[in-house]
Amino acid sequence: MTRTFSGRSIRAALGCAVSVTAITIPTKAVAFDLDGDAESPGDVVSEPSVAEQLKLMRAEISAQREMIKVQNETIARQQAAIETLLNRTSGDFDLAQLRGTGIDQMPASAYLDSTDPLPGAPVGEAPPPEPAVEAMVAAVPEGQGVLTPKGRLTLDTSFEYTNSSANRLVFRGFELIPGLQVGLIEASDVDRDALVGTVALRYGITDRLEIEGRMPVMYRHDRIKVTQLRDEGIVRTLKLEESDIGDAEIALRYQVNAPTEQNRMIGIASLRVKSATGKSPFDVGFDSFGVATGLPTGSGFWGIQPGLSFLLPSDPVVIYGGMSFLYHLPKNVDRIVGDVLVGRVNPGDAASANIGFGFALNPRFSFSLGYNHTYIFPTEQIIGGTKQRSTHLQSGTFAFGMSYRLNERQSINFGLQLGATADAPGMSVVLRLPITF
Repeated sequence: MTRTFSGRSIRAALGCAVSVTAITIPTKAVAFDLDGDAESPGDVVSEPSVAEQLKLMRAEISAQREMIKVQNETIARQQAAIETLLNRTSGDFDLAQLRGTGIDQMPASAYLDSTDPLPGAPVGEAPPPEPAVEAMVAAVPEGQGVLTPKGRLTLDTSFEYTNSSANRLVFRGFELIPGLQVGLIEASDVDRDALVGTVALRYGITDRLEIEGRMPVMYRHDRIKVTQLRDEGIVRTLKLEESDIGDAEIALRYQVNAPTEQNRMIGIASLRVKSATGKSPFDVGFDSFGVATGLPTGSGFWGIQPGLSFLLPSDPVVIYGGMSFLYHLPKNVDRIVGDVLVGRVNPGDAASANIGFGFALNPRFSFSLGYNHTYIFPTEQIIGGTKQRSTHLQSGTFAFGMSYRLNERQSINFGLQLGATADAPGMSVVLRLPITF
């Protein structure tokens, strides 16, 4: 169907079309002769009507509005991300975000140091979350990690197996010439196995202070083989077993500082008190030669252990370390052991230090490597009215740990320690199952 326009009506239609297309995407132009003469024969135009053109233009405008809306939402998200990065550099960290816990995950942006520009267009999938501090330190040795959040209670059940062995050759006598000895030669071969189950409770008093209580139950098995060489060889084999509770403990841990952008280190001070609830070495039976016929499950002395540890986040790892000093309170035993009176005993104190790092492969799995060393001072005791002093001990172990987070409340931790010095246990394996309520 064709329609014929006069020159005046054509000019009016052109004016309307120009005013509309000024705000829309240009459409196909139609040339008209303003004097009333078309370039093609006749004044007949086969283009859509003005109403149809307006309908198409409205559809295009609606589509452009939807596109602008999507772009505005993208810009708003990018602006929020920029403000987050700017706020991170303006002052101190939020302690509630920085301190790792078993439940509250730290935002990934808290340790984002990238200077790459933000994407210019919306992406189809968000990047995986960065591991938080608590994920990095989950595998570090117990007592080196982060504190329990305020109002939270953590039940930590652990099972530890320790094996140690020692071979010693002792000569009691004198040597006339090299190779000619007069006296008693004694060789001993000792294998010790210990299985300890511990139940620990930790409660967050504040965001920077927690209290902990521990109660161990121990099973011990020792096999001692002693060979004495004099005129003839004498071999004695002893097999000892014991099971009882160990020394209960209570501890306080306090976070001493609030980390900042310039100083991200977290310092934690601790104070542990060890009781003497386990069976004392002087409570076991002895034969007429003063050889124990049982095994202790405790030290027999109260102890106080102050300590200081630190955590230093350095994405993607957390460096940890610390030192402590265990002071034993001396006491008067006043007991006859093998026809000899044991008087006052001052057990050797112990100075310990450790260092290592934890590495989070993802928000669920992490591992740690470290080294622990303990110097045990000599023990002083009065036996039969004579003051005697033992030698000092050096115990060093290499530590390896793994942790897997089952969910927001539970995780499973595995630790392995291997002796690095002669006085250290040969091997220790621990399995921990902490649950946070």
